[in-house]
Amino acid sequence: MNESCNTVADHNDAAQSLLPIRDVARLTGVNPVTLRDWERRYGLIQPQRTPKGHRLYTCEQVEQVRQVLAWLERGVAVSQVKELLHEPAPQESSHDSTWQAAQQHLLDAIEALAERSLDDAFNRNMALYPPVTLCRHLLLPLLQTLRLRWRLHPNGRLEQVFFLSWLRSKLGARLYHNNRLHSSAPLLLLNLSPEPMEPGLWLCAWLASDAECPVQVLDWAIPAQDISRAVDSLLPRGLLLYGSQSLKPSTLQRLLPGIACPVLLCGPASSIHRQQLLGSDLHLTDDPLDALKCLHALGLPGSYPGSSPCAN
Repeated sequence: MNESCNTVADHNDAAQSLLPIRDVARLTGVNPVTLRDWERRYGLIQPQRTPKGHRLYTCEQVEQVRQVLAWLERGVAVSQVKELLHEPAPQESSHDSTWQAAQQHLLDAIEALAERSLDDAFNRNMALYPPVTLCRHLLLPLLQTLRLRWRLHPNGRLEQVFFLSWLRSKLGARLYHNNRLHSSAPLLLLNLSPEPMEPGLWLCAWLASDAECPVQVLDWAIPAQDISRAVDSLLPRGLLLYGSQSLKPSTLQRLLPGIACPVLLCGPASSIHRQQLLGSDLHLTDDPLDALKCLHALGLPGSYPGSSPCAN
């Protein structure tokens, strides 16, 4: 069951039911850095302050954060959201020119092999949007565009190695920082794809890490018989396997035996083998966003707005 603002407020001492920024981040999925940036740059969600300057939010402001997210999901620029907060919540997608422009900036930087420009463009978006929103509207569509481009473009392989190396370095740094804040059992992510630097695997890890779940990523494929050994050594809270291609029957047969923790299969391999795996203990997820919902539905790491049990 999802945790409500009032439930959290009841656990606080403030008689006015005011929530600190960490609770607002947990309830909405918007990290504190982004909440502060929305306030400073765009005048969105102006909280009260304690004598020491700490931000305190009302339950009504928590709902405003959710309204901001609803407009962002429809492609409205952050700079235009403030004037829409008193309008009815959007029901249908509007023109997504904001996301198209952001994607084009990244594409231009990738084509030019311009790491600093790529980094700057990504950092600007990271400051304004939660990872789930960025993943859904920017990174997953970008990857789809790039995959088509890399098949046809004469410099496709060079661009692919450049971008995926940057992505792994960028997200890996964030995972390292987040992992330092937690000492509990990690979510173990394994690559079943033949090549390293599988972007879907890293997006899964990034989303889980942003949800305050420590993660351990093994980027290179390992023999199926070694998966159980990795689980026995690391004692993870869950195992996420990412496959971008069809799997050998012998690999499928060795995925589950002897693994006590929940196991998810994510990526195209999940769709390819869905009929074979229905009824098994394996949780099937199509993409990083679907995997995050499944992790939350399993209690790894916690509740998620709109989550539902994942297919198995």
